[in-house]
Amino acid sequence: MTLAAVAKEAGVSLPTVSKVLNGRSDVSPVTRAKVEQLLKVHGYRRRHHGVPPSPLVELVFHELDSIWAMEIIRGVETVAKANKATVVLTESGTRHAPAPGWIEGVLRRRPLGVVLVFSTLPEDVKRQLRSRSIPFVIIDPAGDPDPDVPSVGSANWAGGLAATRHLTGHRHERVAIITGPEDMLCSLARLDGYRSAMAMAGLETDPRLIRFGDFHVQGGFTHAMDLLDGPDRPTAIFAGSDLQALGVLEAARLKGLSVPEDLSVVGYDDVPLAQWSSPPLTTVHQPLRHMAEEAARMLLRPDDPGKAAQRIELATRLVVRQSTARRRGA
Repeated sequence: MTLAAVAKEAGVSLPTVSKVLNGRSDVSPVTRAKVEQLLKVHGYRRRHHGVPPSPLVELVFHELDSIWAMEIIRGVETVAKANKATVVLTESGTRHAPAPGWIEGVLRRRPLGVVLVFSTLPEDVKRQLRSRSIPFVIIDPAGDPDPDVPSVGSANWAGGLAATRHLTGHRHERVAIITGPEDMLCSLARLDGYRSAMAMAGLETDPRLIRFGDFHVQGGFTHAMDLLDGPDRPTAIFAGSDLQALGVLEAARLKGLSVPEDLSVVGYDDVPLAQWSSPPLTTVHQPLRHMAEEAARMLLRPDDPGKAAQRIELATRLVVRQSTARRRGA
């Protein structure tokens, strides 16, 4: 199938098809979608006439101020360096998908591949990357990507279960949870693990003790201040991230509560800062750096990394430190 035939079938000029192939912005969305669809239907793969891709791996976040972003960067950098590639960082979009304008830039840069820290990718973005033979992998602590997208995640349900069972095993009965945003599947999976552990311990789940946070310190602090305000307060809190757990520790301090004597706290992620909090934080280790390394290996492996959508899910584990203890009086 020639480009001239694609142009004729689409009812556009050959230069317009060329603009679509090169990711130019001066093409209407309707025309771009029509041309991209025809290229897909006819199985067209762009030939680069011997010009190799740039020795770059593009790593895309929706925000770079998260403390665990550094673990992801280090993991991708380790594998990229071993493959003589350079990592380029891009901040774009929301936690669900990159901004619409991002795709035009990546098509111009033509990296070896793209690692994205998002829960999904729009269909037109996937189509354009595939039509240029640019492989992509999602590092997925945030959700469950489409089945046709290669991805690396972790066992969020098991992590929530382990954190809560640790607390119920210390005879805590009023256990609160501050999970992540309600529209993220990892938040819901950790919440489901919490509920399962409570049921296994024969404990009722009090809806007043379930909160949806934002994975940041302020969110953990705000929810903890509310949870700890009253006589029927929880004796333990499972925070859905280490940052939220730090907010819980500060709220406990302001309320005059001692951790872990009056309140046990469990975090999630096991970022390096967790072992330096006061007291050192019991947390669920999410293998962020290992996840990033696996994603980069999927991207850079020599046997056509884009030929099959592969899902890798890595194990989580509980790391017990000094922020949890047996419930007082139990």
